Amino acid sequence: MPGADEKLAALGIVLPPPLKLPPVMVLPFPWVNVRGDRAYISGHGPQEPDGSLAGPFGIVGESVSPEEARASARKVGLSMLASLKRELGSLDRITGWCRVHGMVNSAPGFTQTPAVMNGFSDLILEVFGPEIGRHARTAIGVAALPFDLPVEIEAEVTINERMA
Repeated sequence: MPGADEKLAALGIVLPPPLKLPPVMVLPFPWVNVRGDRAYISGHGPQEPDGSLAGPFGIVGESVSPEEARASARKVGLSMLASLKRELGSLDRITGWCRVHGMVNSAPGFTQTPAVMNGFSDLILEVFGPEIGRHARTAIGVAALPFDLPVEIEAEVTINERMA
């Protein structure tokens, strides 16, 4: 059975480079924090293939459609996989997706946050399969997100320490 790295290649998926931040912006935390057999992934937003933040920007249920937000959630997954690959060296070190916490920049009364988050979950299951890719998940609506992003996602995975 092919590993995650091989599966990405077979699907023709190219992961984005590190997020391009403004020169004056310094983040006081890592994108991926490895502790023993766990990797904690900081909140990620959607990225374009050149590393810039991906639109559309705005509030889901107002200026951003649920379908556009679902596509953004998939792009967040690609951004997160790229950060994990840079930190771990190989996505094949991931032995399980534990939990995923998704935040959707939602209009008042917008209740389709789980459908938006399916863009992320479907990607993870496609790349890692049902055993490794299976995860607990939260999908909540929030009043605002940094940079007016429609979706931000954080996660926790277990990793193989011996492959380091």
